[in-house]
Amino acid sequence: IKLQSIKYLISGGLNTVITYALYLLLLLVTEYRVAFSVTFVVGIFISYCMNAYFVFNVKLTYKGFFSYHLIYIFQYFTGLLLMVVFVDILNIDQRVAPILNVFILTPISYLATIVFFKNHRPSP
Repeated sequence: IKLQSIKYLISGGLNTVITYALYLLLLLVTEYRVAFSVTFVVGIFISYCMNAYFVFNVKLTYKGFFSYHLIYIFQYFTGLLLMVVFVDILNIDQRVAPILNVFILTPISYLATIVFFKNHRPSP
């Protein structure tokens, strides 16, 4: 395993802990779809900052940030669909469903992130 992969797992794990805690707090005041959506947006911001700085050593830019979130459009809708399937169809607890989402979507996210940051490295 490359050091970059380990750093990605560390930053992703930290992001997951932060956003999951926020998700659980939001469940106290709203329903799971809203909580999922809000924490997803927060997670994109955290993910971009940690991946750019810690994992891929790329300068943080507004252009990079706004193009980075495009990776997550597919992931958001896939994740939301999975949440509905898990919670409404399979009757999985709404506190457990986002954890299942992480295991399904992390490999896809990792590959997309590698491609993104390779294409956004400054020229030597």
